[in-house]
Amino acid sequence: MLTKDLVIPPGERVDFSNLGIKESILKIIASLGLKTPTPIQLQAIPAILTGEDLVGIAQTGTGKTFAFGIPMLQRIAVNKGRGLVVLPTRELAGQVEKSLHKIGDALGLRTALVIGGESVYKQLPALRRKPHIIVATPGRLIDLLNRKTISLNNVSVLVFDEADMMFDMGFAPQIEEIMKSVPKNRQTLLFSATMPIAVMKLAEKHLRTPIRIEVAPSGTTASLVDQEIYLISREDRFEQLLLLLKEYRSSVLIFVRTKHGASKLTKKIKAEKYQAAEIHSNLSFSQRQASLAGFRNGKFRILVATDVAARGLDINDIELVLNYDLPDNSEDYVHRIGRTARAGKKGKAISFATPQQRREVLKIEQLIRKNLAVKKIISSNSGSFTDSSQKKISSIKRPLKKNFDRSGRPQNISRERVVNKKYVQPTSNKEENYTSLGFKKRAEYIDPTATPEYLQVKSRTRVDNKRPVRAMNKYSKSSNDSDADFVPLMHNPSFDGGNRFAFRRNLYQLKEAAKPKRRQYNNSKSKIANNKGTVKLAEVKEENHASSRRVGPRKDFKTGVRTSGSKIFKSKEENRSPSSFKAKSFTPRHKRK
Repeated sequence: MLTKDLVIPPGERVDFSNLGIKESILKIIASLGLKTPTPIQLQAIPAILTGEDLVGIAQTGTGKTFAFGIPMLQRIAVNKGRGLVVLPTRELAGQVEKSLHKIGDALGLRTALVIGGESVYKQLPALRRKPHIIVATPGRLIDLLNRKTISLNNVSVLVFDEADMMFDMGFAPQIEEIMKSVPKNRQTLLFSATMPIAVMKLAEKHLRTPIRIEVAPSGTTASLVDQEIYLISREDRFEQLLLLLKEYRSSVLIFVRTKHGASKLTKKIKAEKYQAAEIHSNLSFSQRQASLAGFRNGKFRILVATDVAARGLDINDIELVLNYDLPDNSEDYVHRIGRTARAGKKGKAISFATPQQRREVLKIEQLIRKNLAVKKIISSNSGSFTDSSQKKISSIKRPLKKNFDRSGRPQNISRERVVNKKYVQPTSNKEENYTSLGFKKRAEYIDPTATPEYLQVKSRTRVDNKRPVRAMNKYSKSSNDSDADFVPLMHNPSFDGGNRFAFRRNLYQLKEAAKPKRRQYNNSKSKIANNKGTVKLAEVKEENHASSRRVGPRKDFKTGVRTSGSKIFKSKEENRSPSSFKAKSFTPRHKRK
């Protein structure tokens, strides 16, 4: 790739008349108040008039729009054809269209603006008039190409302004599709303040031996911008912002990282009785235009914006650009601070950074090839900042530790007052096992394999010829607190860890085992007579006792389940056919005798 440097003879006055511009266009330029060309205009205009492809790298605010706009209008007026300018944002596209319309309208050249955020039917009348120059954003241009309402077959000059931002915003597929729609025999121009590798690959692929004009190295900032870094905590940023607003009385542009952060900060500034507006991608196009117009005409002194407003917006007399949040991409820093110190005026750029963001600051310094002045702001909470490698000073108040009580309500407890204690303290008294409301406290240790208390087999042992003693858990004692009455927990060895079918089966068996044993009242006398012998009374009692050990329902009854869920019984002696079985009928109370 070639690099072009314009050699100016010594003592010769440099103005637009020496660049090969026609007399009719020079009159229009003079009427606009432009007398001396900027460095990028001085080198780019003669090269573009020759029809060569070009890659231009220059600082923001150096007149790149007229650097490609003036020669493009002259070539279209002489050689016919159509010009296409592609830009990443709507605001930048509207600004470029207005600048080109000022020169092209006097020459009889029509311009059209094709951007998203507006109804496409409002833009169709301008396209039907066959404009000479189309200024568009990639998304809406591809939409019109798919609708076949626009043709790019006669494009002779193709311009990509802020090309690096289009790649950052993910417009690479749209750029490739636009390249397929324009003719191969064309002039292609690329302009930007930074030139990453992706843009250079695009230039190598689609440009024919382009000339590289580099007025300043990529990432160079304007020399009239006074840059400074404030090391400050996130909690103290707003207080410092209010101090800066009192110091700088003119227009202030504040950049934040997210659109929600822009809305939140704007509300806080308005609460302090300042006239502020916001601009980000959540707003409609008309709202964004109203915010920019109010900031330009002085209705709003403060504009809070995301990186939507960082590229190419020409707003004069901005006294301070404040980076409330450092940009995610270090290249965006160059475009942000380029909104001030435009057209030969001085400006101030201040960036807020925390001590943990030193690496981001170093990346910015490497890009702009300059060491930034760093100012440490005294924090109201921690005294002053120290290096990130050092420990924090002891005067920092410890934050509150968030705790929750048993009901789930959060409790703020100071870390200094937190005592390491267990959830349940061991109790010595029986009364301490219950809360003040009478609920039993949870035990300190619970065996998950143990059988619950309500499924414990009731003990048949008697204490002092009284009723059987109820089984107790290992943490409770009997009424007389004697160790002799202590019944340990029964462990279930068949517990398999959560099989619900096995659990239900074991539960049923445990319930049946816990039921009181039934006695069979058989006639012992008839049993003795039937056996035709004498049977001792002890043997009869033993047999009755053996029969009382039976578990489960009686064998001489057949059980079933009704649809309502209640059990029914019928004897085996009855007919087992389903037709002969009848459930017991219910007689209402008023019909009973």
